[in-house]
Amino acid sequence: MKQLVLSLIILGVTISCSFNPKNVSNSNSSKAIVGFYNLENLFDTINTEGVFDEEFTPEGKKNWNTQRYQLKKSMLAGVIKGIGDTANVKGPAVMGLCEVENINVIKDLVAHNELQDLNYQIVHQDSPDKRGIDVAFIYQPTYFVLDHYKAIPLFIYDDKDGDRIYTRDQLVVSGKLLGETTHFIINHWPSRYGGEERSRPARKKAAELCRSIVDSIHAIDASANIVIMGDLNDDPHNISVKNELRALIKSELKEGDLYNTLAEKHQQGEGTLCYRGTWNMFDQIIITQNLLNETDGLNYKGSHVFVNSDLKVNEGKYTGYPFRTYVGKRYDGGYSDHFPVYMILEKK
Repeated sequence: MKQLVLSLIILGVTISCSFNPKNVSNSNSSKAIVGFYNLENLFDTINTEGVFDEEFTPEGKKNWNTQRYQLKKSMLAGVIKGIGDTANVKGPAVMGLCEVENINVIKDLVAHNELQDLNYQIVHQDSPDKRGIDVAFIYQPTYFVLDHYKAIPLFIYDDKDGDRIYTRDQLVVSGKLLGETTHFIINHWPSRYGGEERSRPARKKAAELCRSIVDSIHAIDASANIVIMGDLNDDPHNISVKNELRALIKSELKEGDLYNTLAEKHQQGEGTLCYRGTWNMFDQIIITQNLLNETDGLNYKGSHVFVNSDLKVNEGKYTGYPFRTYVGKRYDGGYSDHFPVYMILEKK
């Protein structure tokens, strides 16, 4: 019953996007890129009341200012455009984002001259995260026609006092990608703050919520195209992803399981962030098995970590690591502490 109610919430409630609701896909392309990028604290410079964003102000510990904000925005816009260049298309058709402070920073990003001709539209809803960081979804209306979206809250509680721990919602976006109905779930699961083991139950709860959304959609449409993407703060082999979400490599798939498109690459040593010499694949794209079937409709054609020399530290102890904006309080002027990931889909 709970799943059915959630299904009705997800698929039956329409929330209009604040941009042009009358966009109609007119793309002649049969190929679309689906991307995800953790933008590492894309904050504006304004101190927002009720949000713990003071450090990202000119007076804050990080001395965040307009010049630094404009530089980061320009660099990130170039990365998003570059992801499209890898497949000879003009930017990702759709892209999930996380660690964005509000809709205004996303508007600034997509209005940059690297991206403005792509006419990216925005799906965003403020989450209850105490630092004010949210997930979001941007899309080109020539590839994707928005139907509806819904932010699903994650309820987790402190073991000691029972108080709710406020964290990011899971954003469910539904519409037609290349004319095919597709549901996207954008995630940013609770961090490993306090240690992986201590924080594990919170990510287990996030995985349970994400899996319940998948099951709810499938209760209405068993053959639905579903794409899960996000910074899961866990690797593909961790319990939350493998056991709770049931996102696996191809050789392990059983009926009802999800395919983790980047799990094999992580087994081969790739990752999206590095900690003490170990590569983690926290940023993942996970799909339903029907996208693997090579039938009429959307077909999966591969997933990749997007990285080039600009995105990496090129000298010193941390050579090869993501080129970060900050390392602690020190400003390095880089892009992000994560590499982006992307997937190619083709319509047959």
